[in-house]
Amino acid sequence: MEHYDVMIVGGGPAGSTLAWALRNSGKRILILDKADFPRDKTCAGWVTPAVAESLQLDLDDYRRDHVLQPITRFRIGMMGQPAVDNDHGDNPVSYGIRRCEFDTYLLDRVESANKVLKTPVKDIRRDGGNWIINDTYQAPLLVGAGGHFCPVARQLGDGPGSHETVVAAKEVEFEMTPEQAENCAASGDQPELWFCRDLKGYAWVFRKGSFLNIGLGREDNHKLTDHLEAFVQEMKDQGRIPADLPGRFKGHAYLLYAHAERPLVDDGILLIGDAAGLAYTQSGEGIRPAIESALLAAETIRRASDMSAQSLQRYGDAIADRFGRRAMPEQEGWQLPGWVKTSVASGLMRSHWFTRKVVTEKWFLHQDVPPLKVAV
Repeated sequence: MEHYDVMIVGGGPAGSTLAWALRNSGKRILILDKADFPRDKTCAGWVTPAVAESLQLDLDDYRRDHVLQPITRFRIGMMGQPAVDNDHGDNPVSYGIRRCEFDTYLLDRVESANKVLKTPVKDIRRDGGNWIINDTYQAPLLVGAGGHFCPVARQLGDGPGSHETVVAAKEVEFEMTPEQAENCAASGDQPELWFCRDLKGYAWVFRKGSFLNIGLGREDNHKLTDHLEAFVQEMKDQGRIPADLPGRFKGHAYLLYAHAERPLVDDGILLIGDAAGLAYTQSGEGIRPAIESALLAAETIRRASDMSAQSLQRYGDAIADRFGRRAMPEQEGWQLPGWVKTSVASGLMRSHWFTRKVVTEKWFLHQDVPPLKVAV
């Protein structure tokens, strides 16, 4: 049996950031993931300057070998009506990345942890004060960082198949041929966000260098494919995307912070990132919440006198302080607050002020929230 102080299930941005933040703690850390890295992780994929600062990323170093698409403009619209183009100035307000590269970069820089990849978690059990995985690894603290379907979430009585409202998304990312790139009107420095007319989701077109990402996310999964097909056809008809798209769109799911009910801690157990259901309610973005939850978890682990739920509750309190108290709204709908879901929504989506100051800068970029800085 291999003994550790902390076992992290999931080597994505949340899990790798937690291990990186604990690098000087003296703790023995294990990262397990069922995938090998680089892994195929389709994601619209952008990181704000706040995320780069929290991660202490050297952007010049990163861009040498990886896609780092500066974003200075956004195109916002409601399907079926003209879009609004907003220019945010010369300095990038965000950066487009490819998750297969970004996740590997973050994991590779963790040199103080043992990494066991291509290893599914088949069994988790509690024995005294330790958690045991696959009858091989044990530790007093188990951290779930494996996304929406993380097996650690099930240990807290929640997880796949729960009653929580789940957002489902389908997307594709591919490298365009020169002919496709020539026939693609989407611009790399300007992601396109298109809201569904019922405001229960939105679609996007995002060009990152020679790569193109197209997708759509909604609450009601049974209508997802119909909405996606209609959106893709509309974009093709407008010449925004190439007519010949490759392969099938890949699906994934996540929980929005205000709608999730997953507990975050218990004795010897803690959830971060999408495993905890932390995606921003207005946008569905999960990278910044994943990074920040990992940093807050690391601070809690460093200070904890033991791994009891009482000691770990500091993390739950820190999440509430950072992201607000969770509340389940009575009405369905995930992207926009109730006051927007009226006949004025169509007009608001044609407003330069609203689409820039509210939709883009507040809901998607969270420019009003300063970067999270904790001791690491």
